[in-house]
Amino acid sequence: MYESEMISTDLLLKWSKLLKYDFFRLYSHHLILFAPPAGNNIQKKISSELPQFRKHIYTREIIDFILELINTGQKTKIQVIEEYGIPRTTLYKWIYKYNN
Repeated sequence: MYESEMISTDLLLKWSKLLKYDFFRLYSHHLILFAPPAGNNIQKKISSELPQFRKHIYTREIIDFILELINTGQKTKIQVIEEYGIPRTTLYKWIYKYNN
């Protein structure tokens, strides 16, 4: 299983429960970090019965990663806002709250 390229989700869930480690979090973090930036074009809203989520979910690992990029000078605040789509006020709240 370790050397295989794919593993079924039910088997991964069993391993997660057995080892008490959330392997799905690795994948969800990857999706959040490497999602393509939102386009500037206006798209029509599709009506759906599914709930529409408006807020992003930022874990502490993502916040630390973004702040590390800024603190080490790899990216500027403007680059982070544009590339990752993080609102300016949110970024400045992180800097005030977590950069001590």
